[in-house]
Amino acid sequence: MYWFFKILFDYIFAIILLFFLSPIFLICSIILFIDLKESIFFLQKRQGYKGKVFRIIKFKTMNNNLDENGNLRSDSERLTTIGSFIRKYSIDELPSLFNILLGQMSFVGPRPILAEYDKLYNIEQRKRFNVKPGITGWAQVNGRNAISWEEKFDLDIWYVNNRGFILDFKIILRTILKIFINDDVNSSMNNTMSKFKGNENN
Repeated sequence: MYWFFKILFDYIFAIILLFFLSPIFLICSIILFIDLKESIFFLQKRQGYKGKVFRIIKFKTMNNNLDENGNLRSDSERLTTIGSFIRKYSIDELPSLFNILLGQMSFVGPRPILAEYDKLYNIEQRKRFNVKPGITGWAQVNGRNAISWEEKFDLDIWYVNNRGFILDFKIILRTILKIFINDDVNSSMNNTMSKFKGNENN
C-alpha cells in the first residue's frame, strides 16, 4: 500500500510541479545559458534502487574554467554568482523531477551518490539501495554535507528501516522550511562533500 501511493504521489506531484514551475525552469535555463555560455545541465552517474546506475539531471551551477595546468579549478572558484543563488534555494534540483518521471528517483529517499563508490560500502550501508534515492531525505534535513559520511549513511539506513507516509511528509515539510530559512539543508552551497573513501571494516 505504501509503495503504491508513494509511486503515485511521485508521478502526480512531479507533473504538477513541472507545470507550475515551468516559468522558473525557463527563466533559469535562459539565465544560465547566458551566464555559462555552455550546457546548462549537469549530468552525472549516480547509483539508485538495487544499485542500478542512472544519470542524475540538475541545473549546472559551475563553469568549466581550467587552471594554468589545464585542470579544473576548485568548486568554490568555479561556482558562479548565479549558480550560488540557484543552489541557495535548491533550484538546481528542478531538472531532477524528470528523474522521478523516469522512475529513477523519488521525492524522498537517500540522496543518490556517485556510482564510483559502489565497491566501498559495507553490508549495512548497502541497505540504502533497498529504496529509490530521493531529491531530499532524512540525512538532508539532519545536516546534509555538514555531517560525516558515516553519520549520513546511519541516517539513510534509519530512514530505510522506518520509512512511511508520516515520515516522508515530515521530511518534505522540513525540507521546504529549511530552504526558505536557508538552514543547513543548504550548508553545502559553496562546498562539495569530500570523497567517500570506504570503511575500515568493509
